[in-house]
Amino acid sequence: MQDLTPDPSTLDPEERAPREQLLEMQLTRLRETVAHASHNVSFYKRALGEAGMQPQDIKSLDDLRRLPFTYKEQLRQNYPLGMLAVPRSQLLRIHASSGTTGKPTVVAYTRRDLDTWSSLVARSIRAAGGRPGDLVHVAYGYGLFTGGLGAHYGAERLGCTVVPASGGMTERQVTLLRDLRADVIMLTPSYMLVILDEFERLGLDPRESHLKVGIFGAEPWTEEMRREIEQRADMHAVDIYGLSEVMGPGVAQECVETKDGLTIWEDHFLPEVVDPVSGDPLPDGEVGELVLTTLTKEAMPLLRYRTRDLTRLLPGTARPMRRMERIRGRTDDMIILRGVNLFPSQVEELILGIPGLSPHFLCVLSRPERLDEMTVRVEARPESASAERRERMRAQLSERLKQALGVTVEADVIEPGLLERSLGKAKRVLDLRPHPPGG
Repeated sequence: MQDLTPDPSTLDPEERAPREQLLEMQLTRLRETVAHASHNVSFYKRALGEAGMQPQDIKSLDDLRRLPFTYKEQLRQNYPLGMLAVPRSQLLRIHASSGTTGKPTVVAYTRRDLDTWSSLVARSIRAAGGRPGDLVHVAYGYGLFTGGLGAHYGAERLGCTVVPASGGMTERQVTLLRDLRADVIMLTPSYMLVILDEFERLGLDPRESHLKVGIFGAEPWTEEMRREIEQRADMHAVDIYGLSEVMGPGVAQECVETKDGLTIWEDHFLPEVVDPVSGDPLPDGEVGELVLTTLTKEAMPLLRYRTRDLTRLLPGTARPMRRMERIRGRTDDMIILRGVNLFPSQVEELILGIPGLSPHFLCVLSRPERLDEMTVRVEARPESASAERRERMRAQLSERLKQALGVTVEADVIEPGLLERSLGKAKRVLDLRPHPPGG
């Protein structure tokens, strides 16, 4: 793989700023954001009043913890545009979450918001190893989802040529990647695996493509999956983080020269990690729920937004800004199995540690009698698909799951191609347990 470390002279001044200067900038912007939210959003005016806080009470960054949290449910309660801090006429674009568990979460952008977003995604692509003039293949979904358009405008801002492929039609994705010779691909890691499978189904070697880096986000993934993608495609695989409510992709980015966690663009987002249950702030280095405060958003500023993503904060390496560890899972994706808490990413790590098992898997939860049970259904790789080999791998995976998770979990190793393929975020959990009415 190529050395894609960016020339330091090409970095934004904020990327190189000493921490002391960054902290001063954060405090100034935090005061401005709290004032903007308090004066223009009735929800925040009321919430700050109930917390006994006024914008002028922000004397230091330590006062951040005195501000109230914002939860996704509160955004839904203010659907569609109750959280706006500017007149509707100033909006240039509206996005929304899928709303699979309720009303969609609507997010809005002013011209300055879109300019900030494009600049941060451009910064992220450069940190990942992309350069002006590269051809960027965007296979995130377009539309209300922020992934496609966020990646698209960021790549154009950097000076790249964009192929807006969106998701689906996987054979055509391979054709475009091969014929147009893309340098960079942006999509979910699970869909990248589908594309690699399609290369091989067509008799093509993905290592011979022109790709030099893949920028993967929108779902948790593991170090084992990174190694698999890099080995199969002979390219760098790096992580990008974002969420629609806060901006979209580009909140944090893994730097290609270190691959040791995601640098949070702290000149625009103030991160915390809190205990998921109590909400108490945790020191850097401890795992908890990521909380983000926007520092430059005009249309919809957010104070202490509970992301539900589990991670920990770490000192900066490639940049002076702090890093966050790759997302381990979400508090709402956590599986509780007979009193044991576990995440699909833990299961994936165990699966990819067994040669012959593919990354395509599903955790199936059931309650045949009184106790919950879980079966991990995973596909064998084509070269390991014989019945005898699948039985050996099933026994091996069952034992590893029990040792690592501390609870008995069944394994079912099936033939290749039997699990449904995701064209976006992978579905890792199928819950067949009966739920109480209204639950």
